[in-house]
Amino acid sequence: MKNIVITGATGFIGKKVTNSLIARGDKVTVFTRSVEKAEKIFPGAENLIIWNQGAESGSFSFESIDAVIHLAGENVMGRRWSEQHKKNLLASRVSGTRELTEALEKAKNKPEVFISASAVGYYGNSEEAVDEYSPPGNDFLAGVVKSWEDETKRVDPMKIRRVNIRIGLVLDGKEGTLAKMIVPFRYFIGGPLGSGKQWFPWIHIDDLVGLFLFALDNGNMSGIINGVSPNPVRMDQFCNMLGKVLHRPSLFRIPAFLLRLVLGEAADVILSGAQVIPKRTLAAGYKFRFESVSGALNDLLV
Repeated sequence: MKNIVITGATGFIGKKVTNSLIARGDKVTVFTRSVEKAEKIFPGAENLIIWNQGAESGSFSFESIDAVIHLAGENVMGRRWSEQHKKNLLASRVSGTRELTEALEKAKNKPEVFISASAVGYYGNSEEAVDEYSPPGNDFLAGVVKSWEDETKRVDPMKIRRVNIRIGLVLDGKEGTLAKMIVPFRYFIGGPLGSGKQWFPWIHIDDLVGLFLFALDNGNMSGIINGVSPNPVRMDQFCNMLGKVLHRPSLFRIPAFLLRLVLGEAADVILSGAQVIPKRTLAAGYKFRFESVSGALNDLLV
């Protein structure tokens, strides 16, 4: 049993991770912007603390905390990208992480491990296979992720084990990318987004949760690890398999210009992709439950 602080707990991934921790008997303190909301979602939480990008966490004592899991950050695809939204995306990650690490710095007895969400957007658009040792891309999102990860390195001099999980496209039947994609398929108008040739680095939600727990419990794991399946596919392949599982055709391609019209610059996140391989994740000994996209989709949708 561990005493754990988690930020971003009420988000899509955060809910799954938090409930898994509570279910296995860990004592979980949720940092949240809305205690009322968190109370309804996590009746088994040990503690609920008001936290708004760290601004109000100063009075909380980390002295008896074993681990911090940091998932907070503005939703990348939550709205059309404007200059203000892009600033918010960066600030919510960099400033929020800085304020959290500053609070850790003040603690006399520090947590053993700091696990932070990150994103495969770090790699930008890459046709060639990339892994945890590959350099960053050169687009806006890659810059955000690099700045975000750099901020987490502030815990290194504190002798806190740091793990950054670069998360791919998370598959879940009720929330996230997959839940949005299946809607047009159900009405027989589903199909690839853009050219369909872009890479689709995916991971089943259960494997992502399992990876966070593995990083928490495995004292030998540190640094960057990729939270993606060992078998990335292209958008065309993914949509064809999705159509087969749903018994629907995958014929109606959504053109790039239409996505850009609706999403602006954010469309590039969907229209590009990287062939991301979880090299260090596998080397650390993590065993994926869902290595094939067909197995993942059948588990979630059938």
